[in-house]
Parts: sequence; C-alpha cells; structure tokens
Amino acid sequence: EVQFVESGGGSVQAGGSLTLSCAPSVVTWDDYAIGWIRQAPGKEREGVSCQSISDGTTYYADDVKGRFTYSRENAKSTAYLQMNNLKVEDTAIYYCTRCGILNGRMTWGSWGQGTQVTVSS
Repeated sequence: EVQFVESGGGSVQAGGSLTLSCAPSVVTWDDYAIGWIRQAPGKEREGVSCQSISDGTTYYADDVKGRFTYSRENAKSTAYLQMNNLKVEDTAIYYCTRCGILNGRMTWGSWGQGTQVTVSS
C-alpha cells in the first residue's frame, strides 16, 4: 500500500506563495502518477493537479491554472505543487494522491493525511 507524506503547508496572506511536497512510499516511483487534491471546509474533495506518466500531460483545475505549477523530481521521488498568487478560496487541506487523467478530468485514489493551507485576506 502506498503511503503519502505531504509537507509545506502553512498560513500566508493572499497573494503569497507556498510549495507543497509529497514523498510517497513507493518502490517504483516512475510507475505512479502522483497528484494533488484538496478539501475546503464544508466542501467535497476536488482535484487540483495531476501529471500523466504516459505522456506528461498535466491537469490543473480551472481555478488554479496560471497560479499553480506541478512538478516531479524523480531523483528524490518527490512531487511538488508550487502555489503562487494564493487566494482566500485556496484555503483547504491539500492531499497527495495517486491520480489519473480521464477525458480531461482528474481521477484519484487513496490519499495521505494532508497538509493545511490557510490563506488570509
């Protein structure tokens, strides 16, 4: 079973930046598409970003496009989510997860304990 360890969350003011990191415990890192989902208070979990391992396509939720950037560092078996120009509505618990992209939509499986991102105005 893959376990996910997220880090990098915190509290910032609107317009600020954070970088989340995910280091899943997988033996064959290259075989896994790792992405990010989030859950805001009172809302359902939603897909934020995922990168396909088959063709490198990266999915971004519409409301983070142009602000968030997904990356992977294979040498460290780590995935990142660079979040710039953060908005209050980005406040959520962010989870690392195995993911996929199907018909332009992000799918995901199990996730870790998450890391809290709080953006204040």
